[in-house]
Amino acid sequence: MRERILLTGGAGFIGSHTYVKLVETGYDVWIVDNFENASEDIPDRLASLVGEAPRIIRCDLRDYDSIKAVLGSAHFDAVVHFAARKSVPESETNPIGYYRSNVVGLVNLIDGMRGAGVRNLVFSSSAAVYGATTNVPIAETTPLAPLNAYAETKRAAEDFIRYVARAHPEMRVGVLRYFNPVGAHPSGVIGEAPAQPPSNLVPVLARVATGQLDELKVFGGDYSTRDGTAIRDYIHVIDLAKGHALSLKALLRDKQSHLVNLGTGRGYSVLEMLEAYGRAVGRNLPYRIVDRRAGDAAVSYADIRQAKQILGFEAEQGLAEMCRSSWRYYSQEVGVDTSGADDPRPIIVEPKTSRLSSALFEPGQGPLSGAIQRDGSGQWSRSARLKTPPGYE
Repeated sequence: MRERILLTGGAGFIGSHTYVKLVETGYDVWIVDNFENASEDIPDRLASLVGEAPRIIRCDLRDYDSIKAVLGSAHFDAVVHFAARKSVPESETNPIGYYRSNVVGLVNLIDGMRGAGVRNLVFSSSAAVYGATTNVPIAETTPLAPLNAYAETKRAAEDFIRYVARAHPEMRVGVLRYFNPVGAHPSGVIGEAPAQPPSNLVPVLARVATGQLDELKVFGGDYSTRDGTAIRDYIHVIDLAKGHALSLKALLRDKQSHLVNLGTGRGYSVLEMLEAYGRAVGRNLPYRIVDRRAGDAAVSYADIRQAKQILGFEAEQGLAEMCRSSWRYYSQEVGVDTSGADDPRPIIVEPKTSRLSSALFEPGQGPLSGAIQRDGSGQWSRSARLKTPPGYE
């Protein structure tokens, strides 16, 4: 019998990619999401990628009775927990909302897991807990020094998990501190489309490329780096999804709790990212160097040795594919013709928007798209119909 996994926040950016990876690995995955920061058509997009309608339960983890009912509705072997808010600027203006979502939601989830006898948890943390440390590469033993409310909620969540595991040794937990997730699924069907104005570099670059933003503001050009701009570790979301699958495997097969960084172990500067994204788009993108932001580190990248040793994890996707896949997804979402870029025109799939009239999607229900397929070499087929996304007729 396949292990059944509850995936919270599975309709979001990283969660949706992890859903695809877990289903491809052979797990029976149920998604829990309140769709606060996710598109309503995600069920149909996921169905087109895995060949069956996903089981999706609309539930808000801030409501303890709701998540308790979900966990009691079936036997789950593990929970992979993404559901959280993640905007640094928003967290500074709404710390109550962030603690309620990111900390109280986790408390409700683990309380419900304990009541239902679910002992395995993969927790989505963040390298933001390290703050602006100057110790690079950044190891898991680096002292934590969060600089904003979002990062503080992640540290508080990690502290809570540690105390629960200490009190209940039967609990097995994988804590994954990942660096800067970018990119999109190679099909272009799912990717990153933030509900709020983006503050992360790659979504901003995508909006500059489409003309939604006039230019990229580069915060600081006088760092002691190879080109004067800040350096960060960027990891493709496909590699990140793989890391979660390996963490889950370590919990279920090896009965081994762990805390690891997920990154590539190397950094790229802002100007290097700008140049790479310009190559993906097919033209140079405008930018302007402005003053540094308070608290920004000059250089930040992961020490990846522990993830390799414990999980066997190594990132495989390079910078070019990070940028190409991001642009492939975002350009089709806003209806941009990508001819002239270094990547062929993407497949544009127009899934029927799900109204989520039912709380639970069973396999075989709902419209499925057969347009996205792998060919014999394992690549995604471009034989699908090209369509203009809804709203851009």
